[in-house]
Amino acid sequence: MASSKSPAVEVEVAGRPVRLSSPDKVVFPQRGYTKRDVFEYYLAVGDGIMRALDHRPTTLQRFPDGIEGEMFFQKRISTRGVPAWVESATITFPSGRTADELCPADLAHVAWAAQMGTIVFHPWPVRAASPDQPDELRIDLDPQPGTDFRDVITTAGVVHEVLDELGWTGYPKTSGGRGVHVYVRIAPTHSFVDVRRAAIALAREVERRSPDRITTAWWKEERGERVFLDYNQTARDRTIACAYSLRANARATVSTPVTWAELPDVEPDDFDLRTVPERFAKAGDPHAGIDDVAHDIAPLLEWSARDEQAGLGDLPYPPDHPKMPGEPPRVQPSRKNEANW
Repeated sequence: MASSKSPAVEVEVAGRPVRLSSPDKVVFPQRGYTKRDVFEYYLAVGDGIMRALDHRPTTLQRFPDGIEGEMFFQKRISTRGVPAWVESATITFPSGRTADELCPADLAHVAWAAQMGTIVFHPWPVRAASPDQPDELRIDLDPQPGTDFRDVITTAGVVHEVLDELGWTGYPKTSGGRGVHVYVRIAPTHSFVDVRRAAIALAREVERRSPDRITTAWWKEERGERVFLDYNQTARDRTIACAYSLRANARATVSTPVTWAELPDVEPDDFDLRTVPERFAKAGDPHAGIDDVAHDIAPLLEWSARDEQAGLGDLPYPPDHPKMPGEPPRVQPSRKNEANW
């Protein structure tokens, strides 16, 4: 019996040949989007996604059989079967172990990853040249039960207000779900620990301005119906889907850069595999200037020191992170007792 499998094609991307196998394989069943659609999507937003991924160690969220099939995160790039031109960068996990991750140097790297079934790109907030000094402060606004996207937009407005007072430029984007991310380029001169301290200080200042609607509480039982500022997205080995990355949901939404002016009027479902390339072609990239300035986090570290003097010390790290100096016990408040607190 003849196979119905579509033949492979070869596409030149950034001057390199990239093989696209099984281009007609359905990846998003509810929309009917194929592997070719995903591949062509990433080519269409090439300048934008390369601005987000350029020389950043990147974890790949792969779905070889489509989003309803098996999923895994690839943190190590094997040399077997990988084109010789594919670049990698060595990163160090909190455990001290290391891995060589994909490090996109041009759009061919993105296309190759899409050929390998990558749907979501999760770059580290560092560049290959300084893998232990973040150059990106990421502010993750995460809606909790009882809140919605409108609450997240309102919270983003408070973040914008604080950044303006600092004289900093923040770049918002939708998460591709119900959240919003705000990125700030920073000078790569501090450790992950210091950048996380800075993120906590910023989050606490935002929380102070609207404590009934915004929280930095790590434990879900303390958050209530408020938007959570996830400061731990700045911890080592925590990553966020990058700008222009597809998300692995039935709608094939995209984590999409927007301007501060348009943010109040957007809806997450406005941006998907079909609509974003058209938007990109017509309006360009709202994050086009993100690399123009790198802010010094010294003011936030001063806020952090002020908070510590006021009795507001460190907050819990993610559960898979080694215990850190000065970190409070990782025990839910409802389970505190003399032995663990």
